[in-house]
Amino acid sequence: MNAVKKTARTIGVFYLAIFFANMFVFMFVSGSLNVPGDAAATAENIRASESLYRGGVVSYLIVFLSEIGATILLYKLLSPVNKTVAMLMMATRLMQAAVHAANLINFIFPLILLNGGDYLTSFTPDQINSLVLLFTDVHYYGVLVSEAFFAVSLFLLGYLVYKSELFPGIMGIMLAIAGASYVLDSFGIFLMPQYQALFANIMIAPAIIAELSFTLWLLIKGIRTPKAESRQVIATA
Repeated sequence: MNAVKKTARTIGVFYLAIFFANMFVFMFVSGSLNVPGDAAATAENIRASESLYRGGVVSYLIVFLSEIGATILLYKLLSPVNKTVAMLMMATRLMQAAVHAANLINFIFPLILLNGGDYLTSFTPDQINSLVLLFTDVHYYGVLVSEAFFAVSLFLLGYLVYKSELFPGIMGIMLAIAGASYVLDSFGIFLMPQYQALFANIMIAPAIIAELSFTLWLLIKGIRTPKAESRQVIATA
C-alpha cells in the first residue's frame, strides 16, 4: 500500500506541474500578449515581452514531459480496474501530448519571425506582423485538436477512477464532466466558431475544479484505503 500511495503522490506532483505551467501560459503569456485580430499589437507585445514568451515555451515543455510521467503512472495505478480501458486512456492522453508538442512549433515561429535573420528582409514589417498573428492563431487551433484526444482520455480516466476503490466515486464523475467540457470547447468551436468565447468560458470551470481536486487528492490523500478483499488485487498489480 505504501508503494501504491507513493505512485499516487508522484502522479500528483506531475499534475501540479502541468496545472501551474498551463496556467502560466494561458494567463500570463497567450492571455496577455495575444490581441485577437490585431497583428501589430500582438507582434509588439511579443517583442516587448520576449523573455515572458520564451518562458511560455519552457512551460509547455514542462507540461509535455510531465504528461508522459503522469500518464504512464496512471496506467500503472489503474490498470487493475480494467486493463483495456487503461490502455486506451494512456494511448489517447499520450496522443494529446504528442499533438500538442508538435503544435509547439507554431508557438515558436513568432520568435523566429521577430528575431529574423537576413533571409526575412524580403518581408515588410506589416507582413512579419501578419505572419506572427497567423502562427499564434494556428497554434490556438492546434490546441483545440489536442483537446479532442484529451477529452476522450478524461472520459476513460473518469470511468477508471469511478470504478476504482482507490478514489471517491465523485472524483470520477467530475473528471468525466471535465471531459465533456473539453469536447464542447474543441468540437463546438470548430463547428460553431461564432460561439468561441462562450464555449471557452463553459469549459474553464469544470476543467479546473475536476483536475485541481484530483491533483490535491493525489498529493494530500494519495489513495483511499480499499476494502480488505481488494488488497490482494492491488498487491498483485
